[in-house]
Amino acid sequence: MRTHLGDLCGDTPEASPTFRGGQQAADAALVTLDLAGYAARRNEVLPRGRRGASRLSPYIRHGLIALPEAWAAAAAAPPRDRAKFRDELAWQEYGRHLYARLGTRSAAALRAAPARATVRWTDPWPEQMRCVSFCVEELETDGWLVNQTRMWLASQWTVRAGADWTVGENRFFAHLLDGSRAANRVGWQWTIGAGTGKPYGFSRWQVRKRAPQLCRECPLSFDCPIEDWPASPPPTEQPEPEPLLRHDPDPESTGGPRSPAGHGRPEAVWLTAESLGDADPALAAHPDLPAVFVFDAPLLARLRLSGKRLVFLTETLADLATRREVAIHRDDVVQQLRERDVAVTFAPVPGFRSRAAAVGPSTVHPWRWLFRPHGGPVSSYTAWRKKTAAHPC
Repeated sequence: MRTHLGDLCGDTPEASPTFRGGQQAADAALVTLDLAGYAARRNEVLPRGRRGASRLSPYIRHGLIALPEAWAAAAAAPPRDRAKFRDELAWQEYGRHLYARLGTRSAAALRAAPARATVRWTDPWPEQMRCVSFCVEELETDGWLVNQTRMWLASQWTVRAGADWTVGENRFFAHLLDGSRAANRVGWQWTIGAGTGKPYGFSRWQVRKRAPQLCRECPLSFDCPIEDWPASPPPTEQPEPEPLLRHDPDPESTGGPRSPAGHGRPEAVWLTAESLGDADPALAAHPDLPAVFVFDAPLLARLRLSGKRLVFLTETLADLATRREVAIHRDDVVQQLRERDVAVTFAPVPGFRSRAAAVGPSTVHPWRWLFRPHGGPVSSYTAWRKKTAAHPC
């Protein structure tokens, strides 16, 4: 890993001490999933033993667990916990629909100007603030955060400290094992008010409620800079909201093929980082073909992701290689694959669309949606949910 990919990383490549990549690790996480108390404890921070988060997100992000699988796994959970867990899965699907429709436009404020403090802090995440330093340490070491601390850091970064939200979002993306533009951006947009007009305010109250020991350990405990709620300017709606928020003129294209498209005879299965699980539709349809994965060197050189993200991917590919032939390349994806006949699973991200158009796969298999994209509004989770099917695909 260090020899072949280390120069593409933003830090020294080290595995997350908390998560292992691979289908076997994902299967174990799903089998041992216990959602009892999830609704009440999913936002707990400390002590760690009180946390109720499922910790499935790194596996969901890379297709080792599909959202429909996670949905089904909650069937026997207590009703309140099942409903909350499935609502969170639907939120993940909403983020995917939004990103599939808007693509790179999701990097701009969607509905309102971010609630951004006018007085800028020199350091948006000061190390002296124990509630902040603890979260940053967990982000940069484990590559994972509970939902509550994601909101703390995002709100602190922009709403209180006045920093550019896209810079903070990129920092999350570099470190989170479950980092995707779909989930990451919708989370930041919601927290800073750009997606709703109602920002989430981070103050000492939340820390005392969710992780009181951080206040006790903090050198600023008697001069707390977040003692009060942050000043929040009134929301300013975007003068011309993105039209695609209201209507998708081609939801079929957004959602990708409903059945395998193409008539070629592939020689290999092209794997993308969006779908690396054994149940990937292209892998499942071609069990005797070798799989090929390309670490996109030009893209990675630009992104400078934390090494733990690439270690997680490498662990996943190594695990898959115990069950079938896997070829791994470091190259430009298009240069490596455009002369080959490959089958691939559609991925609802703009990077896949552009590369697939250049590669020209012989067969494109359907994405495993929880809910098939519709043409109605995605301007808010509530508006989107009203238009989704009553039951998953």
